[in-house]
Order: sequence, then structure tokens, then C-alpha cells
Amino acid sequence: MPAPTLKTPRLTLSPPTLADFEDSRAMWADPLVTRHVGGRPFTEEESWTRLMRARGLWEVLGFGYWAVRETATGRYVGEVGFADLRRELEPSLYGLPEMGWVLAAWSHGQGFGTEAVKAGLAWVDQTLAPPLIPCIINVENAPSIALATKVGFRVRTHATYKGSPILVMERRSGRD
Repeated sequence: MPAPTLKTPRLTLSPPTLADFEDSRAMWADPLVTRHVGGRPFTEEESWTRLMRARGLWEVLGFGYWAVRETATGRYVGEVGFADLRRELEPSLYGLPEMGWVLAAWSHGQGFGTEAVKAGLAWVDQTLAPPLIPCIINVENAPSIALATKVGFRVRTHATYKGSPILVMERRSGRD
């Protein structure tokens, strides 16, 4: 399935391209952004791999990640989307469109995350209609937990992923 472009009142979510790489790399290199996602800034190689994965998910699974930009300015806001990453995690998330999001530090606290996540959820509900959408969030990431709760995710369980305590949250398809 080709990756669609989504529009919200302030944002454009589009399939990631080579033109997004430098903005994505800068975001993933920011310690403020990565403190709850891996705990350290990403190398250029790791950022490149993320971009390739984000793009390839669409081709292989029919869902993936979008690059999110502020429509009025073109400024890079972050990345929002879905993946089946086959994580070594209990409970297993295999076969489910696990939702994820990360936002550039400059955009925190402006409601962009909620707007972009809602757009992604509306798309997945309408297009794929999975019975369940999971997400995992570091237990110390209060803003992401608040966002997830706001858009209908509920805590399923506590777990550990790559040595960090996380919440496994889930949302039934079709909930706002």
C-alpha cells in the first residue's frame, strides 16, 4: 500500500523521504528527545537506519511512519506512525500495528503530538481497522503517557524492554 499523506489543521504527515533525513538526524541526536527512547542520542548511522525502516514498513506491511511537518512553515515536528518491530517483549506485540511517536524538542507542549497521533489513529482505524493498537512508553515519560491516555490508550501492563521499565498500553480500534 502506498503511504498516504495526511493533513490536519496545522500539520502535514507524509511518507519520509531523503529530504527529511537531516531534520530527522538532528532530532534523534538531541539528548532531550532521546532521554526516554534509548536513553542516548542516536548516531548518524542509527538515524539513517530509522529512516530506511520508516520508509520500508509501508512497502512490506502497508503501514509505517510519517514525517510530520508544520504546514505553514515546513518546520520538522517529528515522526508518528505504526510498525510491527517483532520486539522481544512480553506480552508479544507481533502482528499488531504498534503506534509510536517522537517530536523535536522545539515542538513540545504545543499540542502537535496529539494532533499528529489523532490523525494517524483515524487513518489506521479507517484503513486497517485492527482490533487492537499497542504502544510502549518508558515509565518516566510523563508527557507521552499523558498523550497516549488523552487519545484513548490504557495501561495493559508494566514490562521491561532493553533494560528499561515501560508501560505496555493499548487502544481498541475506533476509539478517539
